[in-house]
Amino acid sequence: MVSEIPFKLRNFVMQRDNFKCQKCGFIDNSGKELEVHHIIPILEKGKGEENNLITLCSICHSHAPDSKKEFLIYISEKIDGKTLSSFRKSNYSVSQRIKKGMIEKFSKGIHITKAPKGYKLHDKILTIDEEEAKQVKEIFNEFLNNEISLTQLGKKFNMTTAGIKKLLQNTTYMGKVKFANIETEGNHEALLDKQLFEQVQEKIKKKFGKQTAV
Repeated sequence: MVSEIPFKLRNFVMQRDNFKCQKCGFIDNSGKELEVHHIIPILEKGKGEENNLITLCSICHSHAPDSKKEFLIYISEKIDGKTLSSFRKSNYSVSQRIKKGMIEKFSKGIHITKAPKGYKLHDKILTIDEEEAKQVKEIFNEFLNNEISLTQLGKKFNMTTAGIKKLLQNTTYMGKVKFANIETEGNHEALLDKQLFEQVQEKIKKKFGKQTAV
């Protein structure tokens, strides 16, 4: 799940933390290689408030755990940012090339990540997997029509709580593709009925507050 942090708040947190990764000490005054991370994740009812946000570099952020308990242990284990410098340079070069290729694919409406549950990749194009698609529809209907928690739903379908919530908000099922928080029409077939998807998003908002579909 993606939760948008307002620009002013993001900038405030980075300034408060002196544009410095609180794990490895990497400093980037431009903020381009920094991320603002939730200490208590949204799935654990963490809020997008300054006292629940912390600055990390892109590398440390990518490895940060998704639970408060594990994250507090992770952030307490400091590392020397210099040990990441070589990796950071090579990673930036590689990531720029990858990003360019992804943008080109995205502009053509091509899905650029792993096929979500209910789809399979055929000749690099998303096609519906009928067996899995049936289960995806069942998950959406189960969540919409019953008072069942995400944890219970996850256990029923052998998925994690985070996985279930991500699935329920995935706009790929509406025929969309998304990259860098920009969404456009994809060249694949929508798996779900628009009304069902929107009703589920409304229920998610009521249960968990304002969320951003992924």
